Amino acid sequence: MPRPGKSGRYHHGDLRAALIDTAVEVIGERGVRGFSLAEASRRAGVAVSAPYAHFADRDDLLAAVTVRAFEKLHAALVPALDQFTDPADRLAAMARGYVRFAATHRPLFEVLYEVGLDKTRYPEIKAAEQPVNDAFLACVRALADGDEALADDLAIAFEASARGHALLLLDEGASPGDEAIDLAAERAARATRALISSRRLLGQPRSRVKNEDREPGLKDLGTAEEGQ
Repeated sequence: MPRPGKSGRYHHGDLRAALIDTAVEVIGERGVRGFSLAEASRRAGVAVSAPYAHFADRDDLLAAVTVRAFEKLHAALVPALDQFTDPADRLAAMARGYVRFAATHRPLFEVLYEVGLDKTRYPEIKAAEQPVNDAFLACVRALADGDEALADDLAIAFEASARGHALLLLDEGASPGDEAIDLAAERAARATRALISSRRLLGQPRSRVKNEDREPGLKDLGTAEEGQ
């Protein structure tokens, strides 16, 4: 039976939840690559063998952290989405919520993009991601008026924009202030509305889009995304 160490935070409660909390803390300090089960055990104040009662290996614990990340993201988006019925308003609200999530849950935001676990092996990740995807795709498809190719293009453009605003904010420092977060969130929302207004250009072949119709850097951003 696991026993808490002198400075451990595990107290006869839910060791599984305690290890997830500790994993998030370690990832926040060391990144995903710097995370280990041994360090999580040490910080939780339990024997290095204790986590194996709940997690088969490091990836198993990271899968649980990824599930929490999607749950937290969904929880961050729902209040904003509930305020609107128009898909354009809802998508702009998602952009705001996404940037705020990145700023206030930085380790979890990192987990979403850097863990890269196989969802066929961890179907719980796909299940946790689905509510976020459903809300997002409902907005995108409504704005595309049944044009699946346009919906795909708008979805990619939205993610590139929202993620870009989030990363620019995080690059400013470890703990951006409320004013910086508000500004970044509103910029992401405005950029989303600009994408929606010009969405028909996204569905045209590149040769048909005039240079003056392109936003500066948009072509380069798309190329960078494809190469990742």
